[in-house]
Amino acid sequence: MIRYLKHILIAVYFITHYDYYFGRISAIGVGYPLVLFAGMFVVLTVALFMSAYIRQTFIRHFFALAIFGSAVFFDVYSRVTADYLTYSSFVSLVYSGGFIQEALIQYRDAIIWGVLGGLPLLLGIGLKPRRRLPVPGALLVAAPVLGVLLLSAVLFVRAGEGARGLPQMYTPLAYLNLFAYESLHNTVGPREPVSLARAEKAVSHDIVLIIDESISGNYLDINAPFGVHSNLKAPRPGVDIFNYGYAASIANCSADTNITLRYGGTRADYTRINSTMPSIWQYAKKAGLLTVYIDAQRTGGNLQNLMNDTEKRDIDEFVQFGQTSVRDRDMAAAAKLIELLNDDKAQLVVMNKVGAHFPVHDKYPDAFMAYRPTLPRGQFVEVADTGKRDGFNGQPDDWELYRNAYKNTLLWNVGEFFSRVFDQANLNNALLIYTSDHGQDLHERGNPGLNTHCGGDPVEEEGLVPLVVIQGSGLKTLDWQAQLAGNKDRSSHYNIFPTLLQLMGYDLAGVEALYGKPLSVATGDEFTFNYRFNARLGARPEWKFIDLNSIVTPTEAPASVAAGQ
Repeated sequence: MIRYLKHILIAVYFITHYDYYFGRISAIGVGYPLVLFAGMFVVLTVALFMSAYIRQTFIRHFFALAIFGSAVFFDVYSRVTADYLTYSSFVSLVYSGGFIQEALIQYRDAIIWGVLGGLPLLLGIGLKPRRRLPVPGALLVAAPVLGVLLLSAVLFVRAGEGARGLPQMYTPLAYLNLFAYESLHNTVGPREPVSLARAEKAVSHDIVLIIDESISGNYLDINAPFGVHSNLKAPRPGVDIFNYGYAASIANCSADTNITLRYGGTRADYTRINSTMPSIWQYAKKAGLLTVYIDAQRTGGNLQNLMNDTEKRDIDEFVQFGQTSVRDRDMAAAAKLIELLNDDKAQLVVMNKVGAHFPVHDKYPDAFMAYRPTLPRGQFVEVADTGKRDGFNGQPDDWELYRNAYKNTLLWNVGEFFSRVFDQANLNNALLIYTSDHGQDLHERGNPGLNTHCGGDPVEEEGLVPLVVIQGSGLKTLDWQAQLAGNKDRSSHYNIFPTLLQLMGYDLAGVEALYGKPLSVATGDEFTFNYRFNARLGARPEWKFIDLNSIVTPTEAPASVAAGQ
């Protein structure tokens, strides 16, 4: 028995993940693809066992730790997200390395279980072999390296696809190879300075872009008869509100949408534009505006949504709320916005709100529990996004509770947010554009699953967002009313960046040539969102058309009205 302990430990690891492997076999079905899959599986498994018989202790331990770390990484991701680790997701995680400390704390249990589950693999490879294989030592060392390179080659040819169902300890290592290759061959080019022509006069009013989080356009009263009260539907004294209705998001994931809103990528050319063209901050500073970024989601100076230190240098005031409860951060953001709107300085303000990202159990106070029954409270008080899913199994009854908690969150983080802004801010000299980064799959059709967005096979609601322009009645900027009827329910995020540039005085013809149409003209938008934004290694983006005739909206009002609503 002791002689075969290494084999037993490695076999135990594979057995504990049998559902992952057999699930893939079931999906492939009987046929030639299954033969190719089985052949690849056998080759990688044999290479793994060969690594356990490397004679040099240091080299064997090195491979044991590398393979163990890769397996744990894959397992923890699956535990946290209940989803498969794609190459696009891997790249996003690499770009989000600044949040590793928060992740270690927030996902401690999943990491512990991942480490414990990976110990048989670590010991199976790392323990000293009690017999020698009749194979040259160099081949034993080369076997795991060749296994990773073989999988990397398959993924390279298939644009990052092809590892699903294969021994998962290889997948992150192969992804790391692809990422290193792409980084070394990145020839997009350096970032360009502002070159668009604009009027000489500096902008003298505030321009604000409010990017909410996970707010689905079909759940607000401005778009649906039984939508949640937003405080954006009724007219306000001295304030004009132009509701552009339903709009298509850039993508169904936050980072993809946010970087494009800050750099102006178009459907046809977002990779080059986002990588080489000036940021919205650079355009604003050229127009004489101070620049302010309000980030209600992150703390401690951590950057998100692919922002880096180079971009941050063009932001005059960087605001986060590390000492504020997650539940109250949107109210803190409202207070900061009110302060900026009342200070008589012309500024560009971009805000990322907390909004209604999962988990929504505790993102609103008890006084705003208008929709019931709702999810149990108290577990996720200080979790901004992506909490554990314990007790939420994605069944119809779970989703009914989730939707009620979601609506309560909207009452607070949308309705109350705008109530405070309208009541306390001086909007006479301000122009605000309100939208969300993406919509939500709230499983109204009874479809199975746990995710609300970022899906590889999304429902249309994942890309459906609100789009509202708010302006002081006496402020003369663009003629919003002229194209409102034609652009309502026919515009998208792609119209926001050119609109901001036109508001800053940049030449309309030049703006259109580079970034597309602003809201001041007929947009003629395709009304699609990108659910394969990180199309890499020759892959092409995937676009989902939103058919408004198939959108599901809430069917009833709350049984009770929240205090103060």
